[in-house]
Amino acid sequence: MIAFKKILIIKPSSLGDIVHSLPVLAAVRRSSPAAEIHWVVARGFEGILEGHPFIKKLWILDKDAWKKISKVKSSVRELRSLFDGLRAERFDAAVDLQGLFRSGFIARASNAPVRLGFSDAREGSTIFYTDAVEGGLYSDIHAVDRYLKIAAYLGCDISRVRFPFPKPLKSLEEILPSSEQASRDYVVMAPGARGATKRWPAKRFGELASQLPFKTVVIGGKSDLHLAAELVSESRGKAISITGKTDMRDLVVVIRSARLMVCNDTGPMHIAAALGVRVFALFGSTNPLRTGPYGSNHTIIQSDLPCSPCYRMSCKTVECMTMIQVEEVLRRIDEFLRGR
Repeated sequence: MIAFKKILIIKPSSLGDIVHSLPVLAAVRRSSPAAEIHWVVARGFEGILEGHPFIKKLWILDKDAWKKISKVKSSVRELRSLFDGLRAERFDAAVDLQGLFRSGFIARASNAPVRLGFSDAREGSTIFYTDAVEGGLYSDIHAVDRYLKIAAYLGCDISRVRFPFPKPLKSLEEILPSSEQASRDYVVMAPGARGATKRWPAKRFGELASQLPFKTVVIGGKSDLHLAAELVSESRGKAISITGKTDMRDLVVVIRSARLMVCNDTGPMHIAAALGVRVFALFGSTNPLRTGPYGSNHTIIQSDLPCSPCYRMSCKTVECMTMIQVEEVLRRIDEFLRGR
């Protein structure tokens, strides 16, 4: 690896994207164990990286506040403090894995002599880089493999793809309700997703849970509470919800011990894939080749519509998701459980 003593990784969000970036962190640490690594992350996603033994310092920014006019003054102060702090660190290299104007600008503001990003990055962010790698943004390359191109450019060994998570703070018994502690034989379901075009109806998740031979643990954020409640009500007593009651490190613990996961295209799906948990992912508007569960040992379920993937956030019918039937998902899970 190129001899860098101090490296800044810029990947503020989202949850899935941060998980996809962990192999870059692992490759850098493996190739240069003495390097000091810092990470710029958006507020709300720092939990997946806090306490990580490979990361010396997290730089947390409130990027959502930047969009609010009422927060302009405080945002300017925050940015000035961030930039002053980054410059004082004297980084040898800044690696922009986000590929947007804001992240490119942060790389430039760090004053690192080497600023690396993708040549096909968006919003004109390439003007801030000293070095650029062809990433294949608009091709069907998975995000993990795309990010690893950056590590390869740095001279890292990328022959092994590892997803290092920080150590958990709680045990499974501390997270799950006492009624579920006796048996760890459960399925995890994540009915939420950002955008209606990525969500299978919560009622069908519940119908599926009612027919599985295991209990179901429902996960998600506070914005998913209504979906979780509908799932549980349709599950005939087969599902319990810990939605909105866990932080990101708790999710890792719960998912790691699951028999399998059923989910939409959402952040927890990528945690499951990274942990080696079998994923049954329901896809509609997005492309599983680019953002599906990483690895070949997973099952993608999608309808055969010519308009999918459309990458749209809204749709009048969302047929691509509603056409997926409970029976089809149940059949695919049954085949897996029977070892076929």
